Amino acid sequence: AWASARGFSMSMIEAGPFRLAAFVRERPMAGGTLVVYVEGDGAAWPTPYHPPRDPTPRKPIALTLAAADPAPAVVYLGRPCQYLGTDALRHCDSAYWIERRFAPEVVAGYDLVLTQLKATFQASRLRLVGYSGGGVIAVLLAARRDDVDVLVTVAAPLALSEWVAWHDASPLGGSLDPAELSETVRLPPSVHFVGGNDRTVPVPMVERFVRLKGGHMEMVPDFDHDCCWARDWASLLAHLPAMENAK
Repeated sequence: AWASARGFSMSMIEAGPFRLAAFVRERPMAGGTLVVYVEGDGAAWPTPYHPPRDPTPRKPIALTLAAADPAPAVVYLGRPCQYLGTDALRHCDSAYWIERRFAPEVVAGYDLVLTQLKATFQASRLRLVGYSGGGVIAVLLAARRDDVDVLVTVAAPLALSEWVAWHDASPLGGSLDPAELSETVRLPPSVHFVGGNDRTVPVPMVERFVRLKGGHMEMVPDFDHDCCWARDWASLLAHLPAMENAK
């Protein structure tokens, strides 16, 4: 209902073995670029040892960012197993919101969806925006496509192995790590936002990725992992061209 009031319509899109929730807002397109937002990892863990039973985010931050984006055509994509009914969720492997959240088959599913969306919108290019774990997905997608004009991440754990060690968490077996992409991979112009007060994804995690893979890191001093990206997103987006030129 919140998304509908802001001009979005919802559907479920087949993404290989997954079904992804898609919220679409389309206005007459002035250009050929489709903006795609990818949600974070979803609902918080009740304890460090117990994952949520349903990964659907209680506060879908990437959706609030998408709603603040003035682009003509914007699509928000959930993550595997999010926004499902009880029966469908029962048949969705919890590994895809725990250790295999960034698995090759997950990235391949999103890749299929992006190609489908481009055809649907008759778009020639993409801008990818990923929040938190969605930023990991966005980087892995940009690494395998040649039609991404701009890559944007927000509070994303881009040095995944280092992030897991920082939190003393179990290794994400079967997941891909953006910091370990092949040296031959060339990412598009990239801006990586991180909050100066973020304790979930500390600044050094993003700094390390930028040193390895390039791009521009934009540290916002008083922000943390959740606050206040949605509040200020429109003004942060307005600075994107200058940040890209500074790359």
